[in-house]
Amino acid sequence: MPGRSDGWWISPVVPTIANCVLAVLWAFSTFGGWGDAAFCEAGEARDPGCAADLDHAILFSAPVAALATVAAVIAWALPSIRHNAGRLDTLLTVAAFGWVFAEGVLFIGGYLAQP
Repeated sequence: MPGRSDGWWISPVVPTIANCVLAVLWAFSTFGGWGDAAFCEAGEARDPGCAADLDHAILFSAPVAALATVAAVIAWALPSIRHNAGRLDTLLTVAAFGWVFAEGVLFIGGYLAQP
């Protein structure tokens, strides 16, 4: 493959699928109620203070998630990046690390928000 010097190659579909899975996990955790269920529900009761604190964690992780989304979309949308294997790998990797960071912020924020 042009642009690869070491001969070791992973299809760009793999990091793209990883980005999509991490995006879905983040979306379900924030908008789907998984975060509330995981961190703020004790039996049948939901702690409103915990939910408010979890909302702050969501707000802190949202810009990182947005940047990860932009990076992944740009990687495939711009032909100058899409046709250069090194650039495509780099941008998809940056996007994946962005998703991992957004998930980490959400997890740590949820952990700290627990009653």
